[in-house]
Amino acid sequence: MQTPLILVLLLLAATIGLLVRGRPRMDVVALLVVVAFPLSGILTPAEALAGFSDPNVILIAALFVIGEALVRTGIAFRLGNWLAQVAAGSETRLLVLLMLTVAGLGSVMSSTGVVAIFIPVLLRVAARMQLAPGRLMMPLAFAGLISGMLTLVATPPNMVIHAELQRHGLSGFGFFTVTPIGLTILLFAIGYMLLVRRLLQRADSEGISPPQLTLEGLSRAYHLNERERRLRVLVQSPLCGQELSELALRKRYGLNLIGVERRRRFTTRLLLATGNTTLEAGDVLLVDQISPAIGLLDTYAELGLAAEPLESSWFSLHAPQLGLAEVAFPPESRLLGKTIQELGFRRKHGLNVVGLKRAGVALQGVLVDERLKPSDTLLVAGEWKCISRLQGQAQDFLVLSLPAEAQQVAPALRRAPHALAALALMVALMISGVVPNVLAALIGCLLMGAFRCVDMDSALRSIHWPTLLLIVGMLPFATALQKTGGIDVVVQYLVALLGSAAPHLILACLFAATALVGLFISNTATAVLMAPVAIATAKALAVSPLPFALIVALAASSAFMTPLSSPVNTLVLGPGRYRFADFVRIGVPFTLLVMLLCVFLVPWLAPL
Repeated sequence: MQTPLILVLLLLAATIGLLVRGRPRMDVVALLVVVAFPLSGILTPAEALAGFSDPNVILIAALFVIGEALVRTGIAFRLGNWLAQVAAGSETRLLVLLMLTVAGLGSVMSSTGVVAIFIPVLLRVAARMQLAPGRLMMPLAFAGLISGMLTLVATPPNMVIHAELQRHGLSGFGFFTVTPIGLTILLFAIGYMLLVRRLLQRADSEGISPPQLTLEGLSRAYHLNERERRLRVLVQSPLCGQELSELALRKRYGLNLIGVERRRRFTTRLLLATGNTTLEAGDVLLVDQISPAIGLLDTYAELGLAAEPLESSWFSLHAPQLGLAEVAFPPESRLLGKTIQELGFRRKHGLNVVGLKRAGVALQGVLVDERLKPSDTLLVAGEWKCISRLQGQAQDFLVLSLPAEAQQVAPALRRAPHALAALALMVALMISGVVPNVLAALIGCLLMGAFRCVDMDSALRSIHWPTLLLIVGMLPFATALQKTGGIDVVVQYLVALLGSAAPHLILACLFAATALVGLFISNTATAVLMAPVAIATAKALAVSPLPFALIVALAASSAFMTPLSSPVNTLVLGPGRYRFADFVRIGVPFTLLVMLLCVFLVPWLAPL
């Protein structure tokens, strides 16, 4: 084995190790790869940087913007509401419609975005129908993954493999090339989920109704209702005339001030607490008493406070203005590992953190120094408009649960017909082939902007830059492996081992290898590595490369086996109350079923 090839394999192993470890971030790892190749002399700078000019990178970025426009115009949320209405209390009907809707929507926008949209909708539907959320969350994730098997633009691996085929002078995939197989797998998935849905409900949750998603229900779930206090500021209080930022009530006394009821001549106003809030005599403080020792009368006397009666929750009294939301953190969130105090929710977002759940258990006491973990969820309180703004920051936050009192208003709701027209035109251009796919997507983005379905700021925020940089960083591996003969070595071993075997067995081995690699790195990176191997294997066997490329594309979307195989699975882990083993026992058999279907359907669709 030659030295350049050994260097490429060592760099590949190091890259996979860093991606599995999760540190540094995957976009940083990708940039390190781009720098390492020219420095090692294996590739020229132009070859290492070629991914930045790849049309598929632009296409994927444009599709993120299209998905954001569908969210901002309320189309995705309306689909969720329609789903709840049509299901009409039937779990079977709900599951079937859910998987069909999510797969259909995910075929033209990010599956991760679709799943994120539907999680709060399904939690509300599950509460209304008295279902354990786990009976719906895994079907949601599986449908999101299968959506990648429905169209060319449904998932980045399809476009990566399509580009690799074209690079070898082949025609590539059509817009609906994978659709017949994807629809077949979707129908099997629906039947499979109907059979195993009882296994999706944990034994310790059977017979327990999901909490009602109301303000009081969320308050009880985090024990906030036990800590709510109304305290009047007396005339002699040392708090009078002082700004909240100077008092450090939470740190010194365990009192988290949420709002202030201030009496005026004809009415009482609710002021949401900020660092600049100045307290006055006669104010009634809405306080989250996070330290149980603070309830002593002498502590109230020291602060010049008097307890006021609280007949019902603050949120019942001030529901038009004051709201709650449950917030989770996507796997790529930059906030994981930080303490609650370091988040600066009140300063940055106008919201107060009033609860923390870890592994489904609400923690008690002063939580400001708790470092956030991937399975944590926060309960935040504040004005509805601040909560609504938080929903637009999907890169770092996922607004997991909104109570029934929330008014879900999309900022571009009236532009929904325009968004649908732009989407339809984009899909029509892609199907007809009148213009390249990347131009069709850019035309769709420009129309979305012209119709004010999306603005520039939200468009830029919607693009998942780490995913794009990962593709840019992994593409040089395909060039380097071909340049140093690495692809030829892999193909020689594969052909020597399976050359006399039936083509179906070779396809099965390619599927299995792709699915196993996808357990450790993203499906996009997996597609970049496996597509050249599949095409070279087909050429070595003197058969059509198309079925081999198809099998890799389908396997790259078959990330059903663990909750870490895909961000889609990770998102539903907490809301579904799943354990790692739940995905293994449901996902592994289904992956084997998908492999069998693909091995027999792919040669039928694309003859060898």
